[in-house]
Amino acid sequence: MLLTEYRLDLVIQALRNALKMEHPADAVLRHFFQAERIGSNERSLVAETLFGVLRHRLLLEYGCTLDKGQATARRMTLAYWVKFGGYNLRELEPLLKAKEADWLGSVKSINANDLPLSIQAELPEWIVDKLRTQHSDAEILELGRSMQQPAPLDLRVNTLLAGRDEVLQALQADGLDAQATPYSPMGIRLKYKPALNKHALFLTGKFEVQDEGSQMLGLLLAPKRNDMVVDFCAGAGGKTLMLGAMMNSQGRLYAWDVSEKRLTNLKPRLKRSGLSNVQPQLIAHENDSKVKRLAGKIDRVLVDAPCSGLGTLRRNPDLKFRQSPQSVAELNVKQTAILDSAARLLKQGGRLVYATCSFLHEENQGIVQAFLATHPDFALLPASEVLRQQHIDLAMGDYLQLNPQQHNTDGFFAAVLERKGA
Repeated sequence: MLLTEYRLDLVIQALRNALKMEHPADAVLRHFFQAERIGSNERSLVAETLFGVLRHRLLLEYGCTLDKGQATARRMTLAYWVKFGGYNLRELEPLLKAKEADWLGSVKSINANDLPLSIQAELPEWIVDKLRTQHSDAEILELGRSMQQPAPLDLRVNTLLAGRDEVLQALQADGLDAQATPYSPMGIRLKYKPALNKHALFLTGKFEVQDEGSQMLGLLLAPKRNDMVVDFCAGAGGKTLMLGAMMNSQGRLYAWDVSEKRLTNLKPRLKRSGLSNVQPQLIAHENDSKVKRLAGKIDRVLVDAPCSGLGTLRRNPDLKFRQSPQSVAELNVKQTAILDSAARLLKQGGRLVYATCSFLHEENQGIVQAFLATHPDFALLPASEVLRQQHIDLAMGDYLQLNPQQHNTDGFFAAVLERKGA
């Protein structure tokens, strides 16, 4: 794409807002596009550059200091285009000020292998420090590099309305590069990211967008048709809809959340899905009276706990700069309280899946181990065993731990807990 002053200015404006870290990057972009009525080429350039800069921000900031300069939105943009965007200095020359060409030449020749682990992995120091308690530097680097790659687009087939082969063939007939996902029996992976919100199969509820890692949580919960099930932190309901389809729209499925807005976003999805067994309900907090009323009556509970979201850095690279040790510590308190409360819902022999989209030990194994230490009536079911029962060929130990470098999914963690019988 031809780079012009106009296009550079657009990128700088959007990036300047995103770098303040006051709002999620996708929200910044959405507001920017609403305010600036620009062409599709410009939109693509702005989005690609903004997310690219956030993915590689630590190296680009280092590059901006090579001539003792500042890491401004302009310099970060130019440095990204030269180092990662595939542009050469000749293409950028008409846009450059005095001495910028020499500086950009230095940026282009940076050898990342000579830099500290934090910059190579594109993970802030505090995250590297936390990971070092459980992982080698080589593992941290591999994780960090995998998080720098854009994520593919995964779909989940609504098995109430369609089979995977039917949807797969229809997408391929439309010329899309679509393949079955390797682990989830209802997943489809698209190589590119076409707009699907007007596709006939989407409008008729036959598929939803959902990462394969997220689909694995429903498969671990494995609800039966006439169960009573609670999705404790339902959000906009992607996993709720999966559970409802697995239950063949039978039994009763409560979708709880503390956010009215998120539950409102579930309504059109629920309508498309054809499900009639879902009851979305707003709760005030984890100890709401609705929780107390159903104590000891529920067969299956999914707790997709509020977390740092660091496992989704391929999609949300700004999260590594918007989270902090303090915010993680606050989340740990919330995670502990939610798991504690959700566990009270279970019947004897009932199953609870605790999950996060984080790779931090203290949000994952740390929470589960502390729970088990204070709840002797619960036992950990090895994730490997539960997956085998579901005929899923995925090597795991006690916990489900997915990551982009090994599984090409977001970074997900899950523990399967069972309330012991009498």
